[in-house]
Amino acid sequence: MTESADGQYSKCVIKSFKHDGSLHRVWLENWQVPACRLHEGLDPRKAWVLINEHTTVQESNGREWSSRVPAVTYFLPERWYNVVALLEEVGVRYYCNLASPPYRYGDVLTYIDYDLDIVVLPDGTATELDRDEYDAHKASYRYGAAVEERIESELRALRADIGAGAFPFDDAAARFYYEQWKKQMNAEGGERAT
Repeated sequence: MTESADGQYSKCVIKSFKHDGSLHRVWLENWQVPACRLHEGLDPRKAWVLINEHTTVQESNGREWSSRVPAVTYFLPERWYNVVALLEEVGVRYYCNLASPPYRYGDVLTYIDYDLDIVVLPDGTATELDRDEYDAHKASYRYGAAVEERIESELRALRADIGAGAFPFDDAAARFYYEQWKKQMNAEGGERAT
């Protein structure tokens, strides 16, 4: 992803892969929040914030669908998870993916999806998902002890961050990032201005 020097949002594609290198899912239109628009104290080297709204998503089998609600996604280059804040009418729902740290090249951001997820509902209830998928894939994809240990360690860290309400679990910040992006897109007559 290219960082805009003039404070403009930069467009990018997000691609997730499985451990064996096979494509898992692609989000075709996302916008990176420029460093000058991040909250004070947020280091742009330690958190990449991306926004999408009604973006086309391609599954590995070729099926396409559009996301239903605006999303603010936090990629943390030093962590083995990413967090998607889904801005729903009833509140913000967080979908947390256990995944490799992100890698970016040009306007493409990639990561490896490690199956385990945690969903945090607007009332704060956190639920782990897809443990069975993780267990099946760690054998079939041969994750290895180092990857398994890292995933379990990062899962504990993620649970602690959720419990503490630590970054990036901040509804107001997620809504702020979305609203400032929407305002900019409307002002520019951007592709996602409606």
